[in-house]
Amino acid sequence: MEPSASPEAAVKPIAPGTPGDGLILNPSAYSAEHLEPADQARLKGMIDWFEKRGKKTLKDHDREQTWYSDFLEMQAGLGIFSSFLTPARDGEGDPEKRWDTQRICAFNELSAFYGLPYWYTWQVSILGLGPIFQSENAGARKKAADELAKGEIFAFGLSEREHGADIYSTDMVLRPAGDDGAGETYTATGGKYYIGNGNEAAMVSVFGRVDGIDGADGYVFFAANSQHANYELVRNVVNSQSYVSQFNLNAYPVESADVLHTGPGAFDAALNTVNIGKFNLGFASIGICEHAFWEAITHADSRVLYGMKVTDFPHVSQAFTDAFARLVAMKLFANRSIDYFRNASLEDRRYLLFNPLTKMKVTTEGERVVDLLWDVIAAKGFERDMWFEMAARDIRALPKLEGTVHVNMALVLKFMGSYLFNADSDLDAPPRALEPGDDDFLFRQGPARGLGKIRFSPWRDAFEQFSDVPNVALFVEKAESFKQFLVDAGPDEAQQKDLDYLLTLGEIFTLIPYGQLICEQAAFIGLPHDTLDQIFDVLIRDFSAYAAELHGKTSATEAQQEWAREAITKPVVDHDRFNAVWAKTRALAGGYEMNE
Repeated sequence: MEPSASPEAAVKPIAPGTPGDGLILNPSAYSAEHLEPADQARLKGMIDWFEKRGKKTLKDHDREQTWYSDFLEMQAGLGIFSSFLTPARDGEGDPEKRWDTQRICAFNELSAFYGLPYWYTWQVSILGLGPIFQSENAGARKKAADELAKGEIFAFGLSEREHGADIYSTDMVLRPAGDDGAGETYTATGGKYYIGNGNEAAMVSVFGRVDGIDGADGYVFFAANSQHANYELVRNVVNSQSYVSQFNLNAYPVESADVLHTGPGAFDAALNTVNIGKFNLGFASIGICEHAFWEAITHADSRVLYGMKVTDFPHVSQAFTDAFARLVAMKLFANRSIDYFRNASLEDRRYLLFNPLTKMKVTTEGERVVDLLWDVIAAKGFERDMWFEMAARDIRALPKLEGTVHVNMALVLKFMGSYLFNADSDLDAPPRALEPGDDDFLFRQGPARGLGKIRFSPWRDAFEQFSDVPNVALFVEKAESFKQFLVDAGPDEAQQKDLDYLLTLGEIFTLIPYGQLICEQAAFIGLPHDTLDQIFDVLIRDFSAYAAELHGKTSATEAQQEWAREAITKPVVDHDRFNAVWAKTRALAGGYEMNE
């Protein structure tokens, strides 16, 4: 697709004093004006279903680990999975069927707002569909589209108990079994582990290798049926309402019509599917944090201790304001990342940096938000009738799924040189991509190679429009100092092999593209400068904390330690600005509570 830029006239400045700047999802006043009316109606229909069903039932089903068949029936009735997850080329001309990242991310946020399991069954369906819709196997694609129309779910059979998601090593072995007239057939034998939806999936995309063929030429992706007699469902490997399966294929018959990819194409399909799917985790984290925020601020603001409202204590106002700033930053960055995804092409693959950042940085920020809220509400966060109790548990999962933080940081570091030192002055930031459309490029990404050759627009451009915002200006100074640090005292050969050292270095670098997209989105939506200043107050404190961590590394040289000491900086203090942001934060109290 070629999304069009939204005209500046479409930007509606946020009214001064609006609670939470209107950025915290509120189901009772849900609005998604950038989506088509039919899609808004579907999402509002889902809200109505959850609210009528009520928090008590939601919590009971969580404790009892009830399979969410009622949720799946609801989405099937509304046509959500079918409309949202069928690419246009397989939608048989139905204009409502397309892979539109805007509405996919809207669903990510909203489903996780009510509970991670409801998001999870959708997420692993997306992963399962990835190899199918990337395939040139038209029959398999049609079958997937037909199953989606029935309300069915899907699974991604990649990881194994012994190898995890190491796709270079797989014990799922396919042995040639002849020819069925249309192509080769096989029998597949082996096990898969940690496979969501593996209990009910209509189609399971399974990764394996052909016996006797070494290297990438032997890789195969094929579709299996979870209800087949040769498909052995072993168990749910987690203590959760979600079904995360272990299964075995026992001489499972693979017909030629089941084969999705062979050779290096199967390897690329695995990586590109994860690229499509891991982006969703950041938006799930946002949804969890938003619901937790409503509960925490409402509880704290109505509670009196030692003759004072809890929210009148200075450490509480600081914690809530920091949590709000971090949550808004998560949302700004993630929503701007969508534009890079939707504008992507073989010539513009900048999304490959912002994708792991959305997965890694946004989800770890989500943990920090929930921790800040939990520090305030304390024991209340454990209570069985609080939605927060689920949030405190489930927010931990997202940084650890679809590649650990460490794996994604290692990927991010591959872009550092190009991003900081080889910016293309002729390259602009992409336009907004709010228009409905089919993001077909995601299913033809090509080989996941050549990351060091990807070029970025000059990162400073996004910050310059906010040069009058004190902490943005100070942050730019810190970013420039880091760039010079890499020139003057960058990691030596040994440090470049020391992942412990590089992870901290990467955390500092990550703040720069994170801040860039925050500024780009802030400009698009007319974010008040006081909120933006408070966000960068937080980012400068983070920069200083990572600099201190770098200083303490065993291998840090004297020159690196000297830079780290100078990098530790206090944000620009403005009590009026802080009080204004705190007032908008506190005004959220009582604004939403889930129907019992």
